[in-house]
Amino acid sequence: MREFQKAFAAKGAQIAAVGLGDVSYAKAFRQETGIEFPLLIDERREAYRAIGLKSGNLAHLFWKINREGRKRARASGHRQHRFGKDPFQLGGSFVFGPGNVDHFTHISETFGDNARPEALLEAIPTAKQSAAQTERSR
Repeated sequence: MREFQKAFAAKGAQIAAVGLGDVSYAKAFRQETGIEFPLLIDERREAYRAIGLKSGNLAHLFWKINREGRKRARASGHRQHRFGKDPFQLGGSFVFGPGNVDHFTHISETFGDNARPEALLEAIPTAKQSAAQTERSR
């Protein structure tokens, strides 16, 4: 996502990440990854439960999609960072708008099952669409 931060800003959107670790884990993660966008901490998994995010298990490690994902990640120079509080917690990707509107939702089914940044960018409404949506939600 770091590579797409300027594209999101150009569309008037901001990226934020939510993690399970504590403050020291978040600081280390920020330092290791070089992300500049907000990194929020959810030590009690309240946001994860509210959104309905799933958990993986050891069997997921052997799924073909995960083996291929690890291979692609290594080839791109990515590496596994320290394990967080729950290494089996799966994530999700969302585009939220004003007026309590969800423009995009992707709940991960397994490790590495992430929404494409391009799909997230496409889901961001134009200023005109956003204003119309906000007006309808009133």
